[in-house]
Amino acid sequence: MSAQTLAGTLTRQDAPRATFGHTLRAEWIKLWSVRSTWWTMTALVVLGAGLTTLICLGNAEWLASSEADESAGSFITWGMMIAQVCAVIVGTLAVTSEYGTGMIRTSFAAVPHRGAVFLAKALVVCGVLLVTGTATALLGYVGGNHFLDREGIGLSLEGDVARSMYGSGLYLAALGLLSMAVGFLVRHTAAAISIVLATVFVIGNMVMLIPGELGDVITKVMPGNAASSLVAPVSFNPDALGAWTGFAVLLGEVGALCAAAWWLLRERDA
Repeated sequence: MSAQTLAGTLTRQDAPRATFGHTLRAEWIKLWSVRSTWWTMTALVVLGAGLTTLICLGNAEWLASSEADESAGSFITWGMMIAQVCAVIVGTLAVTSEYGTGMIRTSFAAVPHRGAVFLAKALVVCGVLLVTGTATALLGYVGGNHFLDREGIGLSLEGDVARSMYGSGLYLAALGLLSMAVGFLVRHTAAAISIVLATVFVIGNMVMLIPGELGDVITKVMPGNAASSLVAPVSFNPDALGAWTGFAVLLGEVGALCAAAWWLLRERDA
C-alpha cells in the first residue's frame, strides 16, 4: 500500500461521524433558519393568545349573566383551536420543505441512518410546539381571565385550568408530529397540510352525520376531537372523551402514522 493510499484510508477512518446530538442540532438549525418558521410561530402566539383574550372580552358579560348556557372554562383556551393550524404548518414544513428543495438528500447523505433524522425532527418539532403551545395558552389565560375577573367569574390557575395550559402544549406537539408523519408519507407541502386540516376540521365534523352509535364512536376518536377535553377546562362537547383518555387515543393514532412514515422512509428513495 502506498503512503498516499494509507493516508487517505486513515483520513476516512479518522473523520468524525455524525452523532445523534449533531443530527438534533442540525434539525434545530434547519427549522429556525427559514423565515416561514418565525412567521408561523409568531402567528401561533398571536392567534392563540389574542383570540382567547378577544373572545373572553366579548363574552365575559354574557357568561356572568343568568342567560349563559356555557362555562367560562370553555372560552379560556378558545384561541388554541385556531392556533392548531399553525402547528400543522410547522410540523409539515419541517419535512416537506426539504423535499421541495432537495435538501433531504443532503440530510440523508450526512446521516445515512434515516431513522435518526426522523427522530431528531420529531424531537425538535414536538419540543418547540410543546413549549410554545403552553406559553401561548398561558398568555391567553392572563389576557382572557382579566376580563372574566372584572365580571366576577375569573378562573384560578389550578386543577383543570392548569391542566388545559400544558395540555394545549401537549396537543399541539402531537398535532405537529402527526403533520410531520403525513409530510413524510406524501412529500408535498400543500397535500400534507390539506390532508391534516381536512381531517381535523372537516372530516372530524362530518362524521357526526353518521347515524347511531357508530357515528358517535368515530366522532369521539377523530384526531381533532379525541383530545379536545385536554385543551379546555370545560369542553364544548359534554360527550367528548376524557382528557387523558382522549390524548391516549390521539397518541395511538399519531404513533400508527409515524410507524408507517418511518417504514416508508426506510424503504423508498429520497
